Amino acid sequence: MNRRIFLSLLLAVTLVATAVLAGCGKGDSEKVKVRIGEVTRSLFYAPEYVAVAKGFFEEEGLDVELTTTPGGDKTMTALLSNVIDVALVGSETSIYVYQQGTDDPIINFAQLTQTDGTFLVAREAADSFDWNSLKGSVFLGQRKGGMPQMAGEFALKKKGIDPQADLELIQNVDFANIPAAFASGTGDYVQLFEPTASIFEKEGKGHVVASFGAESGHLPYTVFMAKESYINKNKKVIQSFTNAIHKAQLWVAENDAEAIADVVLPFFENVERDILISAIDRYKQQGSFATDPIIDEAEWNNLLDVITTAGELEKRTEHSELVDTSFAEKAIEAVK
Repeated sequence: MNRRIFLSLLLAVTLVATAVLAGCGKGDSEKVKVRIGEVTRSLFYAPEYVAVAKGFFEEEGLDVELTTTPGGDKTMTALLSNVIDVALVGSETSIYVYQQGTDDPIINFAQLTQTDGTFLVAREAADSFDWNSLKGSVFLGQRKGGMPQMAGEFALKKKGIDPQADLELIQNVDFANIPAAFASGTGDYVQLFEPTASIFEKEGKGHVVASFGAESGHLPYTVFMAKESYINKNKKVIQSFTNAIHKAQLWVAENDAEAIADVVLPFFENVERDILISAIDRYKQQGSFATDPIIDEAEWNNLLDVITTAGELEKRTEHSELVDTSFAEKAIEAVK
């Protein structure tokens, strides 16, 4: 073959290969990075981990970076300071920011959980549980003004228990250290998320005696939210994000606890599979996982009732002020 022709063919092949590789690289770079900050690592958020593990975010053109920022205050600080783009945290945090006054409110756009996610864990086992047994006890509570504590107090008051008068209430332990404090001997009762509650049961450190989720009713307990400015600049990203979450919600609804546990196992490397299954089953049985991302007005009003009962609400913040259901509604139409 003529050397000139050979070199021409080689150059053509090289150009084609370069174009193909460049095209592949371009496709990869087109994935939009979204930084998520979750308030804690819990099986309560199983659909979020399913969305990551099953590739639902990738299908929607997103490259998510998931970080755990323990506690609602830390998560909201990360969001306000632009360390993260989207927060997974209780809706009450967006209300607090709004009522302090802001030109860039935090907008709730997709719901992940619809009940409280904590369980009442007693140090001593009992054949039957009576809520009145809490009276006079030492109760290791959650952060004042946080959703776990407020939902817990709401449930206690429904049972005729005044948390401030009937309990020795401890609230000065940092969120991330509450399980360790109880394990070391602090308190007769504690509120714990899963899988910690099930782990404590298995290790004999405590006994689950009741569910705060079952007692406090439906509310937008944990929600994906972002700054209004971010949403306005990234509407396509928020829509894709919500689509991915809804795909995961449907998958979780259609599969049993064992199948879900196998998918989320990499996010809980130090937790035994049987614990994962038990914890997920508890959440499924009480309907904690939202089956769609819509934050409806009835749930929002129940949330306001819970915050008001806790004495943490200056004035009622209407659903229309901090909730945008348009992305959730479109996701339901798009994802079948």
